[in-house]
Amino acid sequence: MDAQRKHLTVALAGNPNSGKTTTFNNLTGTRQKVGNWPGVTVEKKEGKVQYKNYDLTIVDLPGTYSITAFSIEEIVARDFIMDEKPDLVVAVIDSSNLDRSLYLATQLRELDTRVLFVLNMEDLAKARGIHIDAKKLGDLLRVPVVFTVGNKNKGTDALLEKIIEAAEAEFIPPRDRRVRYNQDFEAGITTIREMLLAVAGEKLPYNPRWCAIKLIENDTVIRERVLKAAGEDAPRIDEEVERWRGRLADMYDEEPEIVMTEERHGFIAGVVRETVRTSAEKRVDLSRNIDLVLTNRFLGLPVFFFFVWAMFRLTFNLGEIPMSLIESGVGLVSQGVSAALPEGLFRSLLVDGVIGGVGSVVIFLPNILILFFCIALFEDTGYMARAAFLMDRVMHLLGLHGKSFIPLLMGFGCNVPAIMATRTLESERDRVLTILVNPFMSCSARLPVYVLLAGAFFGARAGNVIFGLYLAGIVIAVLSGRLFSKTILKGGGAPFVMELPPYRMPMAKSLLIHMWDRSKLFLKKMGGVILAGSLIIWALSTFPRDIPALHAHKANVAQIEAAAEERAAGLGEEEKAAVLAGKDAKIEVLEREYAAKANSRSYLGMLGQAISPVFAPLGFDWRQSVAVLTGFVAKEVVVSTMGVLYGAGEGGEQLGEELKARGMRPLGALSLMVFVLLYMPCVAVIAAIRRETNSWRWTFFSIGYSTALAWVVAAVIYQGGRLLGMGG
Repeated sequence: MDAQRKHLTVALAGNPNSGKTTTFNNLTGTRQKVGNWPGVTVEKKEGKVQYKNYDLTIVDLPGTYSITAFSIEEIVARDFIMDEKPDLVVAVIDSSNLDRSLYLATQLRELDTRVLFVLNMEDLAKARGIHIDAKKLGDLLRVPVVFTVGNKNKGTDALLEKIIEAAEAEFIPPRDRRVRYNQDFEAGITTIREMLLAVAGEKLPYNPRWCAIKLIENDTVIRERVLKAAGEDAPRIDEEVERWRGRLADMYDEEPEIVMTEERHGFIAGVVRETVRTSAEKRVDLSRNIDLVLTNRFLGLPVFFFFVWAMFRLTFNLGEIPMSLIESGVGLVSQGVSAALPEGLFRSLLVDGVIGGVGSVVIFLPNILILFFCIALFEDTGYMARAAFLMDRVMHLLGLHGKSFIPLLMGFGCNVPAIMATRTLESERDRVLTILVNPFMSCSARLPVYVLLAGAFFGARAGNVIFGLYLAGIVIAVLSGRLFSKTILKGGGAPFVMELPPYRMPMAKSLLIHMWDRSKLFLKKMGGVILAGSLIIWALSTFPRDIPALHAHKANVAQIEAAAEERAAGLGEEEKAAVLAGKDAKIEVLEREYAAKANSRSYLGMLGQAISPVFAPLGFDWRQSVAVLTGFVAKEVVVSTMGVLYGAGEGGEQLGEELKARGMRPLGALSLMVFVLLYMPCVAVIAAIRRETNSWRWTFFSIGYSTALAWVVAAVIYQGGRLLGMGG
């Protein structure tokens, strides 16, 4: 049976905001694999689909507006189509914006590959009074066409049928109904094409006509590959190409690639005129009316900040219920393991190391899920682009534009992919500046620290405090960017027009997939970095062991238990219960005192006491000093480190109580949260900064600047608060 199944590879191509990713999610569901394309940091998504007797591999290409080699995303998409030769390329087209979407689709047809057009957002097009004659469009361009409504999962089965049909149909590259350039350009294309066939022939990597077009357009990537195939005749081809480029530039007083782009748009305009009918009575453009409020120069920013504030209130308040349930579960596991195992190192390893470390972080999973759900909601509705548009004026203070705010917004999830997203910025200066301020955006790894401390010390105001921290990160990013743009990174930002996609009703399935894709990174950290870090911290806080002190402690505990049993003998039930309760309280105090002394004499304690003078002005004790140091591995480890050092194996509430018992006050908690917000990024982010800037100089500058700034701001908050009588 399996031997009869046939495998097909299908590539999804399309503009950003065309519904391509939604279509990918509809087809593949949760059967997805995410990684990076070989040699680059652009995200690669693959999914598997079993349909009838076919095993389909769906590859989601990076969203692009063309496949000209202007960006890494365009090169990745084009190289996959040209070199990997998928069985079919599915061009996802925004039906409500056919003119723009057809530019990429037209270029795909020029590659002489099997193409299927998916006219997505059919409902939105009809709502705008746009009616597309799909049959006529297919006949004109010699491609199969299918309608879908991605955000409602309509047309997915029909799309699968069309994919199989198109991939299995006999394929003869169409020689007509493709872009025909004016006679001058066609003469140049024909001359260069014939020369390529004569000198390179079968050695040519791609279709000869397309190679000739790319050479006239001065596509450096294709030019290099074609000239390599031409061998010793490469100089002659290069000379002929330059002759034609110069001749065409003189004739049209414009670079040839600009004229060819205009020719393609002219071809598309003709196709649209033949296939699109617009109703005389168009419905009201809902997106435009909504934007009258949400992008208003006076109302837009307050509304944006309200949405962000509501997101963090929701993250804290709604997450509190499942958080308490998970915390109770962690507590039960801890108590069960303690009861099942005899006292000793192994029990301490499991209870204090594994459960105390990982358990103190896993309870924040509901908060992480809610945060990522809200971010996915902003993205899928189209509001994320509005946020970037609104922040364009603010970004100009940094010498940047709104497009740079998109990587900053992504930093709310994780700074690593956010820093990678700066590749879409055309200017090297803009990229470096955006990378340097990105770590000030509070990633999800910092959220457990905020939720723990804000919940323990600020009660009902916790959501407002967390919102304030995120807002402070944005403000400090803006101020730092302003400083950098006036000193070490002088110059103006590149001009850019921010596209505002139409608002769409988000699909629950898509929201859940996006939420899970990001949240599973948090779970992987718990099974990897956080677990390993917790075990190392446990070992460093446990050894070296003072055996005489341990025996003396056990003797003291035994003495208290014996004395209590002697006093309880012969007493009534109430008096006996009071004596035993007093015994438990004394033993708890004794255990806490012994644990404090043992921790302070451990390797970790010695390290903490050595560095504590550096952090004393910030109000940190030696345990908190060690915690922020271990946070270099991953910011969640700050919580797990304190969980181990304070012996709070049952989760956040117990750890919060321990912090209060050890003398932490709201001012100290605020100082610690601000320091975690600002100080050096984790090791994964540092690696991303090094890779994306290709410079150790900028990497070390980021570490030094952020850590120094964190120390100064936290010290000002703590010492200033004390001077104002706010307590330590």
